[in-house]
Amino acid sequence: MRADAEGYVARIDAALNLVKMSLDWDRALRRLDELNAKVEDPTLWDNPKAAEEVMRERRRLDAAIGTVREIDADKAGTVELIELAEMEGDAELGDEGAASLKALADRADRDKVAALLSGEADSNDTFIEIHAGAGGTESQDWAEMLQRMYYRWAEQRGYKVEMVDYQAGDQAGIKSATLLVKGENAYGYAKTESGVHRLVRISPYDSAAKRHTSFSSVWVYPVIDDNIDIEINEGDLKIDTYRASGAGGQHINKTDSAVRLTHLPTGIVVQCQNDRSQHRNRAEAMTMLKSRLYEHELRKRQVEQDKLEATKTDVGWGHQIRSYVLDQSRIKDLRTNVEISNTQKVLDGDLDPFIEASLKMNV
Repeated sequence: MRADAEGYVARIDAALNLVKMSLDWDRALRRLDELNAKVEDPTLWDNPKAAEEVMRERRRLDAAIGTVREIDADKAGTVELIELAEMEGDAELGDEGAASLKALADRADRDKVAALLSGEADSNDTFIEIHAGAGGTESQDWAEMLQRMYYRWAEQRGYKVEMVDYQAGDQAGIKSATLLVKGENAYGYAKTESGVHRLVRISPYDSAAKRHTSFSSVWVYPVIDDNIDIEINEGDLKIDTYRASGAGGQHINKTDSAVRLTHLPTGIVVQCQNDRSQHRNRAEAMTMLKSRLYEHELRKRQVEQDKLEATKTDVGWGHQIRSYVLDQSRIKDLRTNVEISNTQKVLDGDLDPFIEASLKMNV
């Protein structure tokens, strides 16, 4: 078979093998059979909440397994077509077959990333929080660059993005911002972005044009739905109201409409100024707090699991995950060693190579 076609087949096989490894293929097949049997049980909907969970897991597994089988079957059929074209000396048919294999390899590469999202909250919407580190204007400008990067990344994936909190910087940039990203698997894709991001550049704020290093942190946590119960004791909350800052028009800044909630047992703080209504901001802040508490529990579980399994990496929240060296045209992920020289493309939202590599790392 022609060399280009063999290369596409190798890409397809590598993608499918990764998906099978991620799913634990034999176990996934057995589990799908179990779920299909449960769906046939007439008593399933006696417990609607449990039934919805069964249906959700079944849809996810059925889609992943079905995709693998479909791509594998299409690959076999196209390879057979190319071999027939070569036997008959039909170059045009061979070119069509190779083009079909390339399209199939591109699809397999896209689908393999989606198949790696198997966490219990991966399919949920997500909050992305950005906080400037120490360093004043430099770090605050860097935090705003990150906020713009994630906003563009989300838009490029077709997600809906809302700014639910915005704290303007002293002279430029932002002290912090929180984005609400809505769309399928938003949390699953964004979750690997949590950590400290380091910027090295010739500062536009330094008249001597010296090299500066700035840090900002990113925290990603899922929006929880009604299927996950999080109980919050009102006595554990400190509630503050204040005047909103940043975009929103004159009216939004005239009243104490912004809300800050502090969960005293954990020290978790959330704030919202997305609406002119204090009542609606408080409701949104409560949703954010529930999501943070859920993510807090997930992280505790992960820490315990990492201790038991002595996993591949010691990267956790608070660790530096990526370095952006703009004056050398180099952005490097310190967990996966993925490095990209087109820095502007990354800052414009092209994060998928980093995200894909991070998801693979946990397979």
